[in-house]
Amino acid sequence: MFIFVQNNSDMAGNSYGTLFRITTFGESHGEALGGIIDGCPAGIQIDLDAIQKEMQRRKPGQSTIVTQRKEEDEVQFLSGIFEGKTTGTPIGFIIPNTNQKSDDYSHIKDTYRPSHADYVYEKKYGIRDYRGGGRSSARETASRVVAGAIAKQVISEIKINAFVSSVGEIFIDKPYQDLDFSLTETNAVRCPDLASAEKMEAYIKEIKKQGDTVGGTITCVIQNVPIGLGEPVFDKLHAELGKAMLSINAVHGFEYGSGFCGARMKGSEHNDLYNEDGTTKSNLSGGIQGGISNGMDIYFRVAFKPVATLIQKQEVLTNQNTIIEQQGKGRHDPCVVPRAVPIVEAMAAIVLADFYLINKINKSNY
Repeated sequence: MFIFVQNNSDMAGNSYGTLFRITTFGESHGEALGGIIDGCPAGIQIDLDAIQKEMQRRKPGQSTIVTQRKEEDEVQFLSGIFEGKTTGTPIGFIIPNTNQKSDDYSHIKDTYRPSHADYVYEKKYGIRDYRGGGRSSARETASRVVAGAIAKQVISEIKINAFVSSVGEIFIDKPYQDLDFSLTETNAVRCPDLASAEKMEAYIKEIKKQGDTVGGTITCVIQNVPIGLGEPVFDKLHAELGKAMLSINAVHGFEYGSGFCGARMKGSEHNDLYNEDGTTKSNLSGGIQGGISNGMDIYFRVAFKPVATLIQKQEVLTNQNTIIEQQGKGRHDPCVVPRAVPIVEAMAAIVLADFYLINKINKSNY
């Protein structure tokens, strides 16, 4: 019998997906980020401009309420695309880092920021790249956005719209059905309710002046989903969506459909009664029943904690196990949710593309 023991210096968990699979690599202040997308079907016409547009939505320095690091985040494809179409072979790509300021992080070489991955990385691996958080930096999500942009083109009939639904105590007080998703990209916060967006932006600016940070939520709505995506036991569609969202930096919560509100309801209030065509009169199930899509809109909400690095003094732990006072430096988002919108969409697209391809194979085996 063979027993596999993971070497303490190995870092697993860099891949996601079953058939449509993304593996990412790179650090925040290394030469480049990048990834390999495996399992993408051959013959998919790829719109490279659409991919770059998604990258522009995520990139730093795009407004006054996000980190001012200046990165163009231009994707360079190395393989898997020929004459504008996928070849069915692995799609390799890199995203060069061009605006590192690693000296900004020299002050945390021997200290651990509260609620950051600094401490656990060093304890787990015995070493850490302290420059911008290294591999634990949200900059890693740039590679996910590339994969998500390609996944969107694999499942082009499925529409995915995410938006900021709250910042701190400021919430949109409308159901998503009453929102115009075309307004999401018209403001720096990426909130389709313009009155709420104005309040959110002002609040983030005030938090930034204080050297503090604030959390928020992103709501995602997925429409035109075919019936039958997802598996009935361990690979439920909502479970994979939850795993995908919780893998994003700073995510602390996930709920779909009625979510935690459903726990306060009676079954007579919560049941989605059928129409004769199989659709439902309400959609508290969030488009998923028994782990399988039912054709109704899938909607979920993702909660992001405040960024751990503060540009104000706070107590930190040193590698000599002493407590000192230290002020954060460098370029950081006072609130991550505006730039996380395309990341949420990307991970949703990867999940849906994966299940879409699995479903096609299952049907071909009937």
